[in-house]
Amino acid sequence: MALKGFFSEFRLYLCNEWVSKIPSHSLRNFYYRKVMGFGFGENCSIHMHCSFDCAQNITIGNNSVINAKCRLDNRGRINIGENVSISQEVLILTADHDVSSAEFEGRNLAVNIEDYVWIGTRATILPGVTVGKGALIAAGAVVTKDVLPYAIVAGVPAKIIKMRREDLNYKTEYRRLFQ
Repeated sequence: MALKGFFSEFRLYLCNEWVSKIPSHSLRNFYYRKVMGFGFGENCSIHMHCSFDCAQNITIGNNSVINAKCRLDNRGRINIGENVSISQEVLILTADHDVSSAEFEGRNLAVNIEDYVWIGTRATILPGVTVGKGALIAAGAVVTKDVLPYAIVAGVPAKIIKMRREDLNYKTEYRRLFQ
């Protein structure tokens, strides 16, 4: 069992410390799909220097983009829809500790991000949150609870400041040569 744990940790180390720095979408995506077991739709793009907390437990829909230096804590599962744009340095957490537990019990809670969501730079999504279709998370926002479809939220904790139009119909195919 110890050997299996070693190889699992080594795979994760390679992913976060080596593969994430390769300036080729094709090579990184190959590793993410075949070695890490991530589920990818067509035309997905995970830019350089992103990190993950485990293998598997992540699905990404068609035409979705995760920009550079994001941390995706996929221990509790992350589901990302189609045409989602996640800006640089976004933090998505799926694991925490139960504050009501005398034993400091850990828990894993899935994060679901529906189609056409746009998450601004350095936003934080906390465990167990669902971000509804077409929602926009402002830069620096901390999302502590579910976000309604097409809501624009900002602040700490994030609150609705406006609604977004509902006839969204774009593709977020975005790749830079060395990202």
